[in-house]
Amino acid sequence: MAGADLRERALRHLAQREHSRAELTRKLAGHGSAEEIDAVLDRLAEVELQSDARFAGAWVRNRAARFGTARLRHDLASRGVDAGLIDAALGDEMADDELERARRVWAAKFGQAPGDAREWARQARFLQGRGFAVAVIRKLLKETPDESAEG
Repeated sequence: MAGADLRERALRHLAQREHSRAELTRKLAGHGSAEEIDAVLDRLAEVELQSDARFAGAWVRNRAARFGTARLRHDLASRGVDAGLIDAALGDEMADDELERARRVWAAKFGQAPGDAREWARQARFLQGRGFAVAVIRKLLKETPDESAEG
């Protein structure tokens, strides 16, 4: 009966949003043995109700407009997604280049070029915290407002 209970719990989690296998394993850990959990998750993957590739794609689609590649890669790795699947998801889902996404995030938060070194550092820290590369941040913050408007 524990297998059916585990399966129901896993399906409830998957009904709310996609989950990686590692996330489901962690969430089900207190409700069954490791062997039972593995068996349930193997079956869910077999019938394509759980997929790390689908999870990674959904994660990137939902967060790509707000975060840089480094942050997305870190978040997926911390959720137990394989590096190959992360690369595939980032390659498939990243339609815009990183500079363009950083420009949109920066414009929504700040909208005007930094006036002094302190403000430049504040804006750079914000973008770095969002996972954008240092080279992208430097290029973006060096632009004049006219350059970013030209696209």
